[in-house]
Amino acid sequence: MELKRVVVTGLGAVTPLGNSAEETWKNMLEGVSGAGPITHFDASKFKTQFACEVKNFNVSDYIDRKEARKMDLYTQYAIASAKMAIEDCGLNLETANKNRIGVIYGVGIGGIHTFEEEAGYYAINGKEQGPKYNPFFIPKMIADIAAGHISIMYGFHGPNYCTTSACASSTNAVADAFNLIRLGKADMIVSGGAEAGVWPAGVGGFNAMKALSTRNDDPTHASRPFSASRDGFVIGEGAGCLILEELEHAKARGAKIYAEMVGAGMSADAYHITASHPEGLGAILVMQNALEDAGLTTADIDYINVHGTSTPVGDISEAKAIKALFGENAYKLNISSTKSMTGHLLGAAGAVEAMASVLAVQNDIIPPTINHDEEDKDPEIDYDLNFTFNKAQKRTVRAALSNTFGFGGHNACVIFKKYAE
Repeated sequence: MELKRVVVTGLGAVTPLGNSAEETWKNMLEGVSGAGPITHFDASKFKTQFACEVKNFNVSDYIDRKEARKMDLYTQYAIASAKMAIEDCGLNLETANKNRIGVIYGVGIGGIHTFEEEAGYYAINGKEQGPKYNPFFIPKMIADIAAGHISIMYGFHGPNYCTTSACASSTNAVADAFNLIRLGKADMIVSGGAEAGVWPAGVGGFNAMKALSTRNDDPTHASRPFSASRDGFVIGEGAGCLILEELEHAKARGAKIYAEMVGAGMSADAYHITASHPEGLGAILVMQNALEDAGLTTADIDYINVHGTSTPVGDISEAKAIKALFGENAYKLNISSTKSMTGHLLGAAGAVEAMASVLAVQNDIIPPTINHDEEDKDPEIDYDLNFTFNKAQKRTVRAALSNTFGFGGHNACVIFKKYAE
């Protein structure tokens, strides 16, 4: 069968850099760090006392406060990002065929704060008082509920589920949405990811495995991908949403088109539960799969939004993978890690980074990798690669590739290119 073409017609975001796609993108281009001292809880006794938190989020701008109390924060972020993207795409909700519109949202952990509160209360009081759980405990906590709430809010009856693959979760969501649309299973899919893990269990858990930066005296410079002094990622929170739509459906309703999605790839490292393969074998395979799916070669890609978490092992393996697959074309690319600014949004990372890739294609500008000092070089990284350090760079971006790699060895990659008739 002939596959249908898929385009991006709407964007929405709630991130540490802004409570909209526009504000997030503006601050990315300006090289703003979203990091600061943790405010969600008292982190004074934790090894890491800072994070990239969402700021000035007013849930009542998006959801009735009474309803919001039935939701974990990650779901609130998801709904806000989806609402903005749906408004941005200009869909007429009165005339739309809602049986052909789906919702696929990726979540790495889900309602960790809800679980922590409820389990903690029982641990302290349960033996004497007996079990006393909030009736909304389960629907607040489960990872699929964000997709469910969005479909209920808008009456979308199309494919509806959650993808969970750690930090690759929302890239898998976008990839699934792309595949369902091009197979003719839906006309539009609201696709993205959300996470709200900046709570004691999240920070303490990642601290225990020594995954987080402990640069407590200088949070805004803590996320420093591809620099020798990197000491772990900065945990973040938020949500991102893309409206993916079948091309003819978008044209028929006169929708604006940001870019065309042309490929998606998936692979597994099959190596370690948390560490990436040191030679980047899974990363090579996932990028290769995405390029083949898109019918593109390495010469067609101008920008890679890398996973680039600022971990000692991960950054090296990803740089090696790019060099191994792209060969001489690797030196013609722009590469950047927007996690240097947003922090690592876990299950939401892929959606926000896909959004950044779409906007790079649309606007012909590459957001930077901030916090690199010229003398801070890792001997295992080839600095002849253009990591777009510290300042955004203008260039024609014909196509952009976005990588995400999750604990468990889950790899996902998506490709966007300029839309042309």
